[in-house]
Amino acid sequence: MDTAESRSQRQAWANRLDALGHLPKIWKLLWTAAPLAVASTILLRLLGGLIPLGMLFAGKRLIDLIAGASNGQSVPINEVWFWVGIEFGLAVLTQLLARGVDFADGYIADRFSHNLGLTIMRHSATLDLSSFEDPAFHDRLQNARAQSTDRIGMLTSTGWLFQRFVMLLSLATGIIYYSPWLMVVLAVSVLPAFLVESHFAFLGYTLAHQLTPTRRALEYYLGLGSSREAAKEVKVFALAPHFERQYSELSTGVIDKNRVLALRRLRWGSVFAILATAGYYAGYLHLAQEAFQQRITLGWFSFLVGALAGTSGHLQTIFSLFSDIADQALFLGDLVTFLQERPKIVAPDSPLPVANPIQSGIEFQNVSFTYPGGSRPVLDNLSFKLERGQRMALVGENGQGKTTLVKLIARLYDPTAGRILLDGRDLTDYDPIELRKEIGIIFQDFARYELSARENIAAGSIVALADDDALWVASRKSNAEELVRGFPTGLEQMLGRRFEGGVELSGGEWQRIALARAYLRDAQILILDEPTAALDPMAEFEVFQKFAELTEDKIAIFISHRFSTVRMANRIMVLADGHIVEDGSHEQLLAADGIYAKLFEVQAASYR
Repeated sequence: MDTAESRSQRQAWANRLDALGHLPKIWKLLWTAAPLAVASTILLRLLGGLIPLGMLFAGKRLIDLIAGASNGQSVPINEVWFWVGIEFGLAVLTQLLARGVDFADGYIADRFSHNLGLTIMRHSATLDLSSFEDPAFHDRLQNARAQSTDRIGMLTSTGWLFQRFVMLLSLATGIIYYSPWLMVVLAVSVLPAFLVESHFAFLGYTLAHQLTPTRRALEYYLGLGSSREAAKEVKVFALAPHFERQYSELSTGVIDKNRVLALRRLRWGSVFAILATAGYYAGYLHLAQEAFQQRITLGWFSFLVGALAGTSGHLQTIFSLFSDIADQALFLGDLVTFLQERPKIVAPDSPLPVANPIQSGIEFQNVSFTYPGGSRPVLDNLSFKLERGQRMALVGENGQGKTTLVKLIARLYDPTAGRILLDGRDLTDYDPIELRKEIGIIFQDFARYELSARENIAAGSIVALADDDALWVASRKSNAEELVRGFPTGLEQMLGRRFEGGVELSGGEWQRIALARAYLRDAQILILDEPTAALDPMAEFEVFQKFAELTEDKIAIFISHRFSTVRMANRIMVLADGHIVEDGSHEQLLAADGIYAKLFEVQAASYR
């Protein structure tokens, strides 16, 4: 009867078999990471897989010699020493090979983690910003990151699978030569245990995949309860018990679900493990009867029992390893899917060069934009032109699309409708990487790199990392020079408290460092998206006064809620509900007595 459960089981096995298709891609990454070490470990494991057969045969010869001596036969002592020497040599070789395999595997694991980490970083850099704002993508990314360390065990399991398979073939040869049916009994008794283990391993993968969002929430609560950034509010608002309670409830749920599955696996796994053991002892009893009836010598009995025990153990281990590898391959699906993800914002086949200097400026033509998954347009049918030499201030309440407009100019997103032109050509005609080289932008939520001051400033143009003169000029433009020169080690000073010797900065000091980043770029389009929110009014005024001086022949855009600095722009555009509702100079907008005039009056009144 074709029930929903049976269909689910078939689909589960189909998924596991499909997942094995990921392995060649991973093995290719493995070979690329350390080809010599991979070749070495294959050879070492091949040799190690043949040794047990040699040990059993040497033991068989010694037992037959001893049995012969017990029966009064003449046994040359040299032959005894020879076979003892063979066993000793094989034992020593086993130890050496095992250490060689451990060394090679450790090196391979390090190189694989190194290469895979770089691969994930490089691929992440090519993806669109929209990907990083998608929760489902974050689950894939988190799982992909885990593969660089968590899947090392799978690679080791693959090596052991190969070695155990060589051992199995060599030992099974002797058993099959003596009695093929003995091998059949072993295989049949072990197979059910393999199927049960495979079934529960797949259920474990399914559960782990379902719990990914929960584990992400656990990490977040753990961070809130133990991070420096949240510590002040956690203490002031006494939030620790609440976060602990949330963490405990989620964690207990995960533990309970894992426990239920583990108990089912323990119960059924134990039953079928007993069956596998019974298969071995059935063969053992048969060989004992053969020995008692003198159909085989004591040496052959020892050899066959050893081969039987080894074959039984290796069969179970191979099934278990294969099952483990198949289920680990399911996890690799997240990594493979991540690496197969492609950006939508890409360079055309023959990109246009960005003119230097820019000629006619930037133009929005009926541009609308809705965030992926959103239902309401953030920008709706915007049309305007921004020429070189203009300083435009964007004004409006939070959530009116000011930052979104900036992201569109930098091609972090493409418009949902309409188009954006640079010097009369669509932005999609340019290589986005080359375009962004001409844009210096600092967002309100700029990154605070807990690295050296040198690296923080040079992030604006990393090619200037070793150019001290350029770094000091940039820090001077952003009013950060005095701050940096006051550090004990100047540009080499570590910022933040993550690493030893680092110094913490105030919000305003971090902002000056971030501004230096933008000025270092010496871009043709300079954008400041409320990066001075932590500065006092006078410091912000100085920043924008310097900004005005440095952008005389550039395209400049800034967003600020302080109208004392907004009035320094020679053009002000007011956004509301995704539309341009006002556009003009400070004087023109005051005279129009519209939204801008009312906002300006409200803010000015608070200073009277």
